[in-house]
Amino acid sequence: MSVQFLVHEDGDSVGVVTVEGVKAGQELTGWIMKEDKTVQFTVLDDIPIGHKIALIDLKPGDTVMKYGVDIGKVVAPIRQGEHLHVHNVKTKRW
Repeated sequence: MSVQFLVHEDGDSVGVVTVEGVKAGQELTGWIMKEDKTVQFTVLDDIPIGHKIALIDLKPGDTVMKYGVDIGKVVAPIRQGEHLHVHNVKTKRW
């Protein structure tokens, strides 16, 4: 089975796209590395390689987890399968 995004561990709220050309409407498969299992869902946005994809629905104020680490807070609603980037997540540092 081919995977198109990677997730470090259960509990992470994002995965990282590892292939070029991800388009809205595509069914993607992700590999959750720590637990060695896969997850599948439909992508809602075009997402560039190396960018994050939301694994769950997130609301403003939620903490974003990647590699088991808090990487920021949600500032606009994000649905599972949407592109997660600077337009909807900000650092908690300032």
